Amino acid sequence: MKMISRRDFMKASAVVGAAGVLTACGGSSSSTAASSTAASSAAASEAATGSANVGVCIYQFADNFMTLYRTDLEEYLKDKGYAVTIVDGKNDQNTQTEQINTFLQQGVDVLIINPVQTTSAQTIVDTIKPSETPIVFINREPEKAVLDSYAGKCCYVGADARQSGTYQGELILETENQGDINGDGKITYIMCKGDPENIDAQYRTEYSIKALTDAGKEVECLYEYLDNWDQTTAQQDVANALAQYGEKIEVVFCNNDAMALGALQSIEQAGRTVGKDIYLVGVDALKEAVQNVVDGKMTGTVLNDDVGQATKAAEATQLFVEGKDVEEYYWVDYVKVTTENAAQYL
Repeated sequence: MKMISRRDFMKASAVVGAAGVLTACGGSSSSTAASSTAASSAAASEAATGSANVGVCIYQFADNFMTLYRTDLEEYLKDKGYAVTIVDGKNDQNTQTEQINTFLQQGVDVLIINPVQTTSAQTIVDTIKPSETPIVFINREPEKAVLDSYAGKCCYVGADARQSGTYQGELILETENQGDINGDGKITYIMCKGDPENIDAQYRTEYSIKALTDAGKEVECLYEYLDNWDQTTAQQDVANALAQYGEKIEVVFCNNDAMALGALQSIEQAGRTVGKDIYLVGVDALKEAVQNVVDGKMTGTVLNDDVGQATKAAEATQLFVEGKDVEEYYWVDYVKVTTENAAQYL
């Protein structure tokens, strides 16, 4: 049987049949890729202006997940007939702020913003508000008060990171020994964390462990490493951890797959075997990570649905362009990726 790409698979299953229809709970009906494209084209032709200029600010092009996301987003916005300009914030808030000001000077119709720092979201809104330009925040969730301060002109599209953390913990609980490899009644772990200001990193760190304790498991954190989503940094830190703690490490939790890939390199170099004497989980379902799940080199990962989120962001943008009501939040579910279902996400 011919294999389809992850993007086409997710598009076929996640894109709503009628573009422009959104639900606040993040649900959508299934459709084929062909009908999705047709619906997008039809919706674009029905737009009041027939076209719009959209500015997209991504916190950093070098981020693997955001590369997938922005590629999908650009495709869906162009399918709607919009002119799209996407800029790289280079992980620097000052750079992104300058880019936002440039977009405002150009008079874009909608701004889609993946903020470098969520703590700067209120400043971003205050900068944009006088122009009355609508904002679709993506991927990095601002506080509700930020969205409320620009009610009707501002929304957030994303996935609830608490769910992704919970799924990571459940992946460990679903192993043969529920993460307790040495059978001493306690799960010992290390944690590779993302940006400490990012709510996703905070929730994934908290809720992955909460899933274990809620199940009645005793846990011990050997160390938490601040690896800022970076593969190389995680590789170095996990190598140091393995040298320091050795077989005491039963589980390596990573807030994203890039860090998990770095961790895997050090695990293998240390002569450890995932699934035998250590477990490893990540988030994002990057292609390389999913292949590692298929091959038994990672315990599992959690799909951060770039296709579903990009679809919702494009649809929210269309509602703003057409002057229609927009909800404050649009949520897209995460999906656990295990050896049983991983192949379909390759």
